[in-house]
Amino acid sequence: MSDLFETLTDKVHGKGKRIVLPEALDERILTAASRLATKGLVIPVLVGNEDEVKQKAGELGLDISAAEILDPESYEGTEEMVQSFVERRKGKATEADAKEILKDGNYFGTMLVYMGKADGLVSGAVHSTADTVRPALQIIKTKPGIKKTSGVFIMVREEEKYVFADCAINMTPDSVDLAEIALASSETAKLFDVDPKVAMLSFSTKGSAKSPETEKVAEAVKMAKEKNPDLMIDGEFQFDAAFVPSVAEKKAPDSPLKGEANTFIFPSLEAGNIGYKIAQRLGGFDAVGPVLQGLNQPVNDLSRGCNADDVYKLALITAAQSL
Repeated sequence: MSDLFETLTDKVHGKGKRIVLPEALDERILTAASRLATKGLVIPVLVGNEDEVKQKAGELGLDISAAEILDPESYEGTEEMVQSFVERRKGKATEADAKEILKDGNYFGTMLVYMGKADGLVSGAVHSTADTVRPALQIIKTKPGIKKTSGVFIMVREEEKYVFADCAINMTPDSVDLAEIALASSETAKLFDVDPKVAMLSFSTKGSAKSPETEKVAEAVKMAKEKNPDLMIDGEFQFDAAFVPSVAEKKAPDSPLKGEANTFIFPSLEAGNIGYKIAQRLGGFDAVGPVLQGLNQPVNDLSRGCNADDVYKLALITAAQSL
């Protein structure tokens, strides 16, 4: 785990990346912000009343002098932000609506990212996933060719690193969704220095069972290959055929993966969520994430049960995504 974050630290150090933390009065957020700022890794942009934030930091004995504090109630660029928000929402919000909506820290912070005044956002220590993701989908939106964002976990155990997706967002992805998730996950894998070898998972290996569920996965493989012919991807696979060379030799001898997959795309949120938790609890892997992917600019969601170290690490990941 330490090697993973040493790599990310090297990537972002000195780059001056500005990461918005909308929940500035939370002790975990302030603790992480102080650590990030004093190490020169990112510039934390804390959203809140300046006096209240500084008072809270002082009570905790934290140095946030290298962080920036922006208050939606007194922000000098409010009018520009209101106009940009109205334009982006294309008639779904009036100026009066925008002024009220942008008092919300998550919307305000997301607009800072959208307008190029920050490089990414991390929220969710206090707010729900919906409260974090909704502004991102409305304002930042997904990259061209991607209809939906998705959530990956980086599974780490000593020197081993694997990518699991989607374990956080899409409950019942169709073939198009799965192809998009595979392509996005391959890019996320590279961020963590994993050379992507992508396996599309199912309960069948290469047609050993036929059903709409298995055919959905096989179709996704074709779609992903069409969009990126250079990507090493194959399926549909049972997990052992994707991961164990001796099993792959028997079940899928012609596959280019040869049982050496490191990026695993699950056929449903149910499967993905169960899969990563089994690896975490029974396999002893650390689960880093969820890391949201597919957005034009990075926004990431914390668990409300997170600690300051989780905030610190996700801010580093978010900064690295913005490079």
